[in-house]
Amino acid sequence: MPLHPDLEAFLELANADAGSRPRMSAMTPAQARAAYDAATEVLDIPGAPVPAIDLTLPARDGTLLRARLYRGAEALAPVLLYFHGGGYVLGGLDSHDSLCRDLARHGGCAVLAVDYRRAPEHRFPTAFHDAGDALAWLRTHGAAQGLDPLRVAVGGDSVGGTLAAALCLAERDAGRAQPCLQLLLYPCTAAWQDSDSHRRLAQGHLLEADTLQWMFAQYLGSDAERQDWRFAPLLAASLAGLAPACVVLAEFDPLLDEGRAYAARLAEAGVPVDLRVYAGMVHDFARLGGVTTEADRLRRELGQVLARAFGTPLAVAA
Repeated sequence: MPLHPDLEAFLELANADAGSRPRMSAMTPAQARAAYDAATEVLDIPGAPVPAIDLTLPARDGTLLRARLYRGAEALAPVLLYFHGGGYVLGGLDSHDSLCRDLARHGGCAVLAVDYRRAPEHRFPTAFHDAGDALAWLRTHGAAQGLDPLRVAVGGDSVGGTLAAALCLAERDAGRAQPCLQLLLYPCTAAWQDSDSHRRLAQGHLLEADTLQWMFAQYLGSDAERQDWRFAPLLAASLAGLAPACVVLAEFDPLLDEGRAYAARLAEAGVPVDLRVYAGMVHDFARLGGVTTEADRLRRELGQVLARAFGTPLAVAA
């Protein structure tokens, strides 16, 4: 299928304008963050008006991590622990606020979004450790916030999906209970970006090859770290015993092949997998509510996935 007409028009304008602005890979991290946040205000639309409060969670080194709790359900609510994308360098609570609000609304659940520390100020494996510390806090202290510690899902988009996938591996290896779902939106799973989809879609489809490598260079210190399963879950020796997975991919995303490969390995290991490839879509389309209505459709469908995983009634569409 060709690019969705909405995205084709958007990318045509974006690519035509590319020569008049510096490439992200030529920016400083601070400049790139500012550009990313400014783009979010244009490309996305406000999410559902669910109640939300800001929290702080302790990391293992004593740092307090910012987090935001969205309440799409009352009483003892099931909760999605969510990690934002942005290549370990960009993004935060505000860039993914709309997405998290809609997931809470349509899933009839709570969403706890975590502002893990970013590179290059905090390099590998800091983001992974922060993700693990957030899950530990949720299981220990979530009930005091009206969250059900027995109905926890983990999820994220892009490298946030990587963190969620790696977190399931770490919990299994530690002998702890698995979440009831891992919600992986176009996750980064491979050590090397050399698949056919990376070659075919290296330029002109929102996520640029040089941008991706620039981001990873900010986070990683060596090839050995690149081949660590905490960065590349596809390299884990076994994927057996992990939580059921919903893997969402986009047809015109360079990460398509590695996402398919991860879903296939999960299935081969006996993990229930719901693989969804959205035709005509590009990387990060879940946050393109101002560009395509497919973002809203995705959010509603993921709400249904969450409700089923939590065993709760489906939320009534607004």
